[in-house]
Amino acid sequence: MIQALLTIDDIPSGNTRAIVDYLNEAGIQAIMFAVGEKAEKNPEPAVYALQHGMIVGNHGYSHPHFSQLSLEEGIREIERCEEVLDRVYELAGVKRVYRPFRFPYGDKGQEKKDALQAYLREKGFSKVNDTQIPYAWWRESGLDRDIDTLWTFDFTEYNIRPNSGYTMDDVWKRVRNMAPDNGAALYAPEGRHILLLHAHDETDELVPGYYRLLLEDLKKNGVAFIRPEFVK
Repeated sequence: MIQALLTIDDIPSGNTRAIVDYLNEAGIQAIMFAVGEKAEKNPEPAVYALQHGMIVGNHGYSHPHFSQLSLEEGIREIERCEEVLDRVYELAGVKRVYRPFRFPYGDKGQEKKDALQAYLREKGFSKVNDTQIPYAWWRESGLDRDIDTLWTFDFTEYNIRPNSGYTMDDVWKRVRNMAPDNGAALYAPEGRHILLLHAHDETDELVPGYYRLLLEDLKKNGVAFIRPEFVK
């Protein structure tokens, strides 16, 4: 059996509510990572996500490359988003039990990585339970020790843009690739994944309901979605 935890980046968006409605219809609980400045301007979709069973995590205030920031700037990015998320949870009337964090672009800060990991650990951020991920590269890269939430498979559907030359055919090829250059093959037997999708209106305009198409394909191919769990 293939098992997968779904994570969705870059809420709030215009299609956040529709994504949440589909996830509830499909019985999938996801971690949705919010960009602080977007949630500050438009908290309602993130509030809706919380009130309908999703976990909303920290994706930085302005979605920066952390390697291009000083340590102090990076910490402030995290803290500003935390301030916004505290208000969003309060608006939703939902207790904030878990505090997962994802670096934008998976950029962990390069030479500042250890200091940022120490900060996340010291401040009590929540680590996704990744103890069942079977891939040697996950452990060899130290990802099993990191506090932030990375992923094992990225759909890369965010590349679908006007005149980009990247289409859903490219996404489907990636989904069905059994020997990827990086990451893990999505449909390899006995896989265990942290999946990465994005809540992007631009993608929805070109491929309406892209998230439904992808997740229904996973269900059809026997992927079982697991609920988020966290470890100390």
